[in-house]
Amino acid sequence: MVGRRTPLYQQHVNACARLVDFAGWEMPQQYGSVKDEHMAVRTAAGLFDVSHMGRYEIRGPGAGEYLQRMLTNDLGRLAPDQAQYSLLCTPEGGIVDDLVAYRRGTDEWWVVVNAANREKDLAWLEQNAPAGIEIVDRSDEVSLLALQGPRAAELAPMQAVDLTAVPSFGIGRGQVAGVPFVISRTGYTGEDGFELFAPSHQVASLWEALVEAGAEPCGLAARDVCRLEAGLRLYGSDMDEDTNPYEAGLGWTVKLQKGEFIGRPALQRIKADGVRRQLIGLNGAGRTIPRHGSAVSVDGPVVGAVTSGTYSFWLQRGIAMAMIEAGAAPVGTTVEVQARTGSGQAEVVTMPFYRGSAHRAVRP
Repeated sequence: MVGRRTPLYQQHVNACARLVDFAGWEMPQQYGSVKDEHMAVRTAAGLFDVSHMGRYEIRGPGAGEYLQRMLTNDLGRLAPDQAQYSLLCTPEGGIVDDLVAYRRGTDEWWVVVNAANREKDLAWLEQNAPAGIEIVDRSDEVSLLALQGPRAAELAPMQAVDLTAVPSFGIGRGQVAGVPFVISRTGYTGEDGFELFAPSHQVASLWEALVEAGAEPCGLAARDVCRLEAGLRLYGSDMDEDTNPYEAGLGWTVKLQKGEFIGRPALQRIKADGVRRQLIGLNGAGRTIPRHGSAVSVDGPVVGAVTSGTYSFWLQRGIAMAMIEAGAAPVGTTVEVQARTGSGQAEVVTMPFYRGSAHRAVRP
């Protein structure tokens, strides 16, 4: 297996990481025990290399207005140095990708997109960009780390940064181990934490400083358990271009009242007519661990399938998301989940499964 490698590839090798292919990238699945890495995020601080994700700089007169027409959420609510979760949609209302947009200045924005969609998203943004808007792919020259956990802010290197000036979905700047970086307070684990954008040729020094201070290197496996516990969707599993935001439970990111944007007419119709499918949460009963693709049935008939499923070390049970026929299984319903070892029962529950230390009371 030889895929694309991040600038931290040698650090992963030195730490004896188990490397796997993810969206064409050779990425660490785990360094040791997935459970230990997961618990580090939940109780202390975990460190992820997420440099495989796409990072684009969008600038020029009217850059904000351009993105406002591309994305579903209302960027007009953002001041400089604020970030926002949003969606790119097709004219039919399907989800091209989910992303975080960062307002760096009046006419300068950054967006961070999923690794599997880097080329697709860039082409979509360029295809719809008016004259005067410049879109620059910074993915190779700027690396990205995610420092997540209730003790992330306590690590000695982080004390060099004024974290009081970086609220939830805020942006700041700092320097650690001689490495300048941009910091944001977002995340994909359900815990408080930070994303650090650093020059790729210096990011190894930043990684090593954080590990030396006590951050636990964590791989994709622990990240997936954490995000599922937090009820956060994964593109390609829980949503895609055949899924609209209302089906995925992301209708809160769609601000129809803000004015025209790609997909708005279709999303207006979908909201008015109601959805045919819905994404639900499942708590496995007993030893049931729902897995991706498992059929979900109610009193016999199959009503959908699991989109993401795993065993939650923190909750000590199987958990899952499933896309089912709308209204087929309200919260509290017991469903049957077909697995490799036979069928098991699960209860439909409200997500998230776990509420951690993340400062997400108010989303801009």
